[in-house]
Amino acid sequence: MFRFLVGRLLSAIPILFVVSIVTFLIIWIVPGDVTAEIAGGDATPAEMEAIRQNLGLDRPLIERALLWYGQLLQGDLGHSYLLNRSVSDAVFERLPVTLSLAGLALLTAVIIGMLLGILAAVKQNTWLDQTAMIVALVGLSVPDFWFGIVMIILFGVYLGWFPTGGYVPIMEDPVGWMQCMTLPALTLAFTQMGVIARMTRSSMLDVLDQDFIRTARAKGMRRRTVIFKHALINAMVPIVTVVGVITGVLLSGAVVIESVFSLPGVGRLIIGSIQRRDFPIIQGGLLVTAVIFVFVNIVVDVLYVWFDPRVRDGR
Repeated sequence: MFRFLVGRLLSAIPILFVVSIVTFLIIWIVPGDVTAEIAGGDATPAEMEAIRQNLGLDRPLIERALLWYGQLLQGDLGHSYLLNRSVSDAVFERLPVTLSLAGLALLTAVIIGMLLGILAAVKQNTWLDQTAMIVALVGLSVPDFWFGIVMIILFGVYLGWFPTGGYVPIMEDPVGWMQCMTLPALTLAFTQMGVIARMTRSSMLDVLDQDFIRTARAKGMRRRTVIFKHALINAMVPIVTVVGVITGVLLSGAVVIESVFSLPGVGRLIIGSIQRRDFPIIQGGLLVTAVIFVFVNIVVDVLYVWFDPRVRDGR
């Protein structure tokens, strides 16, 4: 297991390097810069050029890239042009909001999606199966921003059960934090639980047709034991694959949901930085997000081995 984990960690290094190169090139190739935002609309060309020189924006692209990688090797993500603070402070200050949103959404999507998928597989070709798959299809079809607005209008405005926006840190008020995060997490989870439900149903149906399941039933094992202890465990590998992919989708989807619910997360920070051309914030935010996604995929690989040791042996 140790060699397997080390191999996965080493393979993540070139992936992150490629991500950093692509992120840097895309951002700096995009037309426009931050000097107009800093100088204001009445600035003269000479004043804007002075700002460019002060920020190092007049340097060649290769020189800027080498400078950025030199900072990265020292654990420095750079300095924000507009926030007047380090990128690391700005990103990691908002990271708990994004991680808590994505984590709650992932937990909700996995629980509801797997329950729907198991129910649909066990009750195949019944009204329960059809209802579960209809719910899953609706979740796959509805845009998350539209569903978020509906949730705000219904549960925030008309019923008044939850706040329509804002954020309360969990350390200050755990109950208030849960109230603020419930609607965003449900919104983000609803659009992805359909994928988990459909994959769980398909994988469970394949396993339930296996000989060892029929043998377990013939021996008189309880139905609950057969489903959850034997069938579900053997159906987990494709489900874990989908969950790993969905985690990346949830991290990217948090960008939209944070804007809809006015959450001060990394996604909203990146959106504001894109609008104002604060490139260091964009680079740092995207790189941190990529590191999290790679880490999640390493965890998924480890879970592969736990559920099916043949993966480690390459069988």
